[in-house]
Amino acid sequence: MTARTGALRAVTNLENRTAGVLVGAAVGDALGGPVEGWTPQAIVERHGGRVRGIVGPFHGDAWRTARPIAPYHKGDGHVTDDTLMTHALVRVYEKVRDHLDAYAIADHLVPDLMSRPRWIPELEAEALPLQRIFLAEKWIVARIHYGHVDPREAGVGNIVNCGAAMYMAPVGVVNAGNPLKAYEEALDIAGAHQSSYGREAAGVFAAAVAGAFEPGATPASVVEAALGVAKDGTRSAIEAVCEAALRYDDFEEALAPLREAVAPFDTVGPEYRNPSLGARRPSRLHSIEELPIALGMLLVGGGDFRHTVLGAVNYGRDCDSIATMSGALVGALHGEDAVPEEWSAAVARASRLDLRSPAAALARVAREIHARDLERRRAHEAAFAAIADL
Repeated sequence: MTARTGALRAVTNLENRTAGVLVGAAVGDALGGPVEGWTPQAIVERHGGRVRGIVGPFHGDAWRTARPIAPYHKGDGHVTDDTLMTHALVRVYEKVRDHLDAYAIADHLVPDLMSRPRWIPELEAEALPLQRIFLAEKWIVARIHYGHVDPREAGVGNIVNCGAAMYMAPVGVVNAGNPLKAYEEALDIAGAHQSSYGREAAGVFAAAVAGAFEPGATPASVVEAALGVAKDGTRSAIEAVCEAALRYDDFEEALAPLREAVAPFDTVGPEYRNPSLGARRPSRLHSIEELPIALGMLLVGGGDFRHTVLGAVNYGRDCDSIATMSGALVGALHGEDAVPEEWSAAVARASRLDLRSPAAALARVAREIHARDLERRRAHEAAFAAIADL
């Protein structure tokens, strides 16, 4: 697969590119939040054209009571649960300081969500993260803390959506340059949250982030890294969307074709707020919509942050998660310098969040884990050599 690549300078610094992932994801999340759930046409009607930056709530001052948004202040640079969950996973890595599995989610993420108040931008108050996250994420707490379900199987029965995939970027960072390992680790982690193609998307997104760290990576090679591990409907959806994306370099022209390409694999249906009867149920034939579209917009944008993320935002539907993923991928490719400073500064200020400290912490942990991996690999090589008389 070939595609245009951006003219941005290459960045090889782990810390800078990790910051690119987390800051880029948060900015995409904040830009997409206020238009989440709407169609491209409705977005144009509301804003008098395409969204080109940070905008206010879709319902203006009525956001506190307007359904289905209430009571969340989406817009004005506020991040959503995508970023809150991403930062929560970073904190788990900080505690464990090694690769994670489903039991780490049970032992560390669940207590983090239900025990320590944090600033929740959309609530404009300190609250437990559990009080903000969507029902599909509350499922983790209900199943593991209250139901005492095996963490590896806790995701079974949950709705199949992008809930696990949306916060898996840190797994790609920890496994930078190793898409297969990122895929395997994310699948293990996501078992506590999701099943079927929701879990699969979590693994594939982590692999894509890991692939974006590879030397000389391009949007096309990121897609290839994703396809290298993707299975079933997820693979088919990525192939269909990215094949369509290669024909466009303007997101305005790509919006309808990309939606048409993913539609056969998307269970939600044409009306995002009125899902079909088969929506979000397990299947080997289907895919979440968000990841294929994020990868498609990465190709359309050629790796340019503004063009890629604004394409994701103006796509509508679950565009905060789409823009979160596409922002993380561009950040991994080109580093924090690719993220417009006026956006990242405004989001950090409006959300009252330090967007860089989690990235610095994650990069330190990634280095530690890599050192451990080298020790473990050398020990295995020595053991195998002795056994095999090498």
